[in-house]
Amino acid sequence: MTRQIFLDTETTGLNPETGDRIVEIGCVEMVNRRLTGRHLHFYINPERPNNEEAVRVHGLTDEFLSDKPVFGALIDQIIDYCRDAEVIIHNAAFDIGFLNAEFKRLGRGLFTDCIWGVVDSLEMAREMFPGKSNSLDSLCKRLEVDNSHRTLHGALMDAELLAEVYINMTRGQDALLMDADGADGADGGNVAEAAAMDFSAFKLPVLGPTEEEAAAFDAALSDLDKASGGKTLWKSLEVVL
Repeated sequence: MTRQIFLDTETTGLNPETGDRIVEIGCVEMVNRRLTGRHLHFYINPERPNNEEAVRVHGLTDEFLSDKPVFGALIDQIIDYCRDAEVIIHNAAFDIGFLNAEFKRLGRGLFTDCIWGVVDSLEMAREMFPGKSNSLDSLCKRLEVDNSHRTLHGALMDAELLAEVYINMTRGQDALLMDADGADGADGGNVAEAAAMDFSAFKLPVLGPTEEEAAAFDAALSDLDKASGGKTLWKSLEVVL
């Protein structure tokens, strides 16, 4: 079983080393590439004032957070929910830095000690879309994920959006043959066998590109080469005729 958790936090500021704290955590569970609907979501009293700029981002005021539980009262639930899962975070270093700081403050080791591993979806996106903006909003637009309801940052909402973005970014990892329940058959499930077909009797036409198509293709390659800083490999490959 592959269990993944999409996680996001909101904070009082940008630096846990100077005392900034987590004010919200949101998690979304996916098992075997199926969203389970089992979420974890808390607003948290940071026991210190918010940075004004942070409030403009997430809208969580000191007054709103004043009667919420402190992180120490929630840590066991967070550990139980995330234990041994692969945790996927957009710009993971930021959230992991805050979570590890909260755990150390309570003498509970590190957050990363209780999970299987971390995947940074921002790094994934930068590899897939070099030279482009890879913020969560940009990825939603590029991958046709509806984020029209996102006016302020919210940990649970952003975790839900990240789950959809990640599924779209990794869609090619799905099995090509799936049964009616979406299983890939690895556990002995029913998978329909594709009938073999001999294509040797068919004469398939080979269509070359038009001048316009060839020019557009060359332009696209040029853009990719430019976006990668000249690191494309095809220029160094020998053409074998």
